[in-house]
Amino acid sequence: MGPVRIGVLGCADIARRRMLPAMAAADGIEITAVAARDLARAEETARPYGCRAVQGYEALLALPDVDAVYVPLPASLHAQWAGAALRAGKHVLAEKPLSCHRAQTAGLVELARAGGLALMENVMFVHHPQHAAVRELVADGAIGELRSFRAEFTVPRMPDGDIRYRPELGGGALWDTGVYPVRAAVHFLGAGLRVVGARLTAADGIEVDTAGAALLETPEGVTAQLTFGLDHGYRSAYELVGSKGRISVDRAFTPPADHRPVLRVEGPTGAREVSLDAHDQVRATVLAFASAVRAREVHAGQESLLTAELLDRIRI
Repeated sequence: MGPVRIGVLGCADIARRRMLPAMAAADGIEITAVAARDLARAEETARPYGCRAVQGYEALLALPDVDAVYVPLPASLHAQWAGAALRAGKHVLAEKPLSCHRAQTAGLVELARAGGLALMENVMFVHHPQHAAVRELVADGAIGELRSFRAEFTVPRMPDGDIRYRPELGGGALWDTGVYPVRAAVHFLGAGLRVVGARLTAADGIEVDTAGAALLETPEGVTAQLTFGLDHGYRSAYELVGSKGRISVDRAFTPPADHRPVLRVEGPTGAREVSLDAHDQVRATVLAFASAVRAREVHAGQESLLTAELLDRIRI
């Protein structure tokens, strides 16, 4: 089978800084075209990769030599253009969240399934092996019976004109940083989570939420305390607490490729550190998408739906 030929809808920072370099370096992937409403912008982004620049997203979707598209547009546009790509017969890797409403996310999943196409939400941290190592420790009884989960993802304030502060583009802490701790709760606690309480707040002069917190609970009574924000000191961490100890993970959601994770484990026999190898989760995500394209499967569709439902309920 030939390489997966990918077209990119938009020239967002995450596409230029992280995803396009990872795609260019990955075996079995070919960057075919980059589209933007401004042709000069598309040409500037496409030039380092020797690929075609296209004016307009519709024009890229009409290209017969594009198998799949990557959608790094603002959150409010994900459903529109991911849906358009699926209807054009293209596989889709879309930035998180897949949409700003659970019903729209469900519609995208159904479109992908009906067309036999791959659909993947670009939540990269789930492709880092440190989280599998945490799951294994919990399953082996390192902290006894699981009692609670806590996760935080907060970042410093952006410049005032940043799209994260524009409500019409799906801005706000919930859609930007909140997705990470919510998805982490789903990742570790599974289906059945319900929102017990939530609070979204906005800084003075900002039209979207810049901070939020939520309390979730499983049917068995395991709680998840989640914190997220866009006007905070940087924090990217989670902790699982059990009947006999706890596991703490720092740099949990966006570790650099050269970061060597250290899991801090406190158990019945004392405290210890588990050091792991560095891992490039961006490259791993790109390769996982290429694999999903070849298998023509909706990747992690159920986890995306569960996350979307919780995000909807937190927002109410």
